[in-house]
Amino acid sequence: MSSQQTDRPRAIFLDIDGTYADHGVVPDAHVEAVRAVRRQGHLVFVCTGRPLSMVPEHILGAGFDGVITGAGARVELDGEVLKDTRFSQDLAARIVDTLDAHDVAYILEAPEALHGRTGVDERLRRVLTPVFAGRSGHDGVLSTDVDPVEDILGPVQYSDDLRHASFAKISCFDSPVPLTRLMAGLGPDVGLIPSSLSALGDTAGEIFMAGTHKAVGIQVVEKRLGLKREDIVAIGDSANDIEMLEYAGIGIAVEDGHPKVLAVADRFTPGPAGNGVALAFAGLGLLN
Repeated sequence: MSSQQTDRPRAIFLDIDGTYADHGVVPDAHVEAVRAVRRQGHLVFVCTGRPLSMVPEHILGAGFDGVITGAGARVELDGEVLKDTRFSQDLAARIVDTLDAHDVAYILEAPEALHGRTGVDERLRRVLTPVFAGRSGHDGVLSTDVDPVEDILGPVQYSDDLRHASFAKISCFDSPVPLTRLMAGLGPDVGLIPSSLSALGDTAGEIFMAGTHKAVGIQVVEKRLGLKREDIVAIGDSANDIEMLEYAGIGIAVEDGHPKVLAVADRFTPGPAGNGVALAFAGLGLLN
């Protein structure tokens, strides 16, 4: 990209898992790259499917200009919450009843906490431990003591009754029946995307509010700050990044990302193990 195209400040939106971090582990090069581009006057935002309650300080440690969580459900800018959308109470209770009736292992995601049914942690450890085996850290990264299973379960609060919980998204990790079949009875206000943990197959997925996605969160920031769409850069790898990459002026997909993400990308970059965010910034001429 030519130097003329870097004259204006860019607004960069980064997915976390599989993009900025590898199961909670952030490469040193990514931290340094975020700090470097901000010193150059560009803006950098976290834009993640994780709820705020599941975004630990070591991930935010590089310093960001704002945080979009819940795949667009919540937007925070300079400490001000601009958006905090959740399922209606009636629909939330119906979703919980449906999942419980089919013995699904799930976590309800809210900004202030994760919610799980009492005892689900044991089942989730059995399901998730093989997925993360040998993937808790590697050379050249920060926080190599992060346990990826506890990264998920650590913020969870447990209860025997979740029908009155307030939440914006549900992560399902183990369903005896395909989640697509369960979705049929929940109506048009509910959507389903594949889990970012692709090894779990169709026994897992994320249930979200229809019409809520990362690009919606970006638009809130865009409007508040008076950004131009052509100056927006987005980097991601999972199914919940599709709208974000489509919306951005430049959409960058992680090379081994979801096929539909690759299909809408303008550029490609390696994953966290290959310092892909830093390479993408360098390729756009944003580091100097």
